[in-house]
Amino acid sequence: MTERATLDAYGVLTEPATLKIQRLLPGPVERVWAYLTQGELRRQWLAAGRMEMKVGAPFEFVWRNDELSNPPAQRPTGFPEEHRMQSRITQLDPPHELSFTWEGSGDVSFLLEQRGNEVLLTVIHRRLPDRETLLKVAAGWHMHLDVLIARATGKEPTPFWDGWSRLKQEYDRRMPA
Repeated sequence: MTERATLDAYGVLTEPATLKIQRLLPGPVERVWAYLTQGELRRQWLAAGRMEMKVGAPFEFVWRNDELSNPPAQRPTGFPEEHRMQSRITQLDPPHELSFTWEGSGDVSFLLEQRGNEVLLTVIHRRLPDRETLLKVAAGWHMHLDVLIARATGKEPTPFWDGWSRLKQEYDRRMPA
């Protein structure tokens, strides 16, 4: 199996409540860092929101997942058109590491490593409180990273909600009960 195939695979549990998922993206590392930290670029694949690049700085994520693909497909029951979350930067080492709190389910780290012309992006989501949250988060990160890869390579992302729903079912099969 090639490294790219391995990196395009599903996220894995590295501890009972810690999800790790990796992707290779076109570099350089500063370009990927911009997709993580600049609100307008981040809005194209994850969530909008201005970040002050300082440890301890609060910020707000604003999700509008219906806007991530055209068409977005049918939003699952119980998910609002917009979702907001307050966060705070906990670690910062530009352009290689960004960690922040994740309201209601621990914290998240983005780690970037230059690999030739590509960048290895590692997402680690720690302290997931229960299996249902794990399934939603795993499907969410997987789908959001698929959108990021599409945007970074100039392609149109697949319908977000269709992919998320399919991935949630797949993670339900893959993750321990």
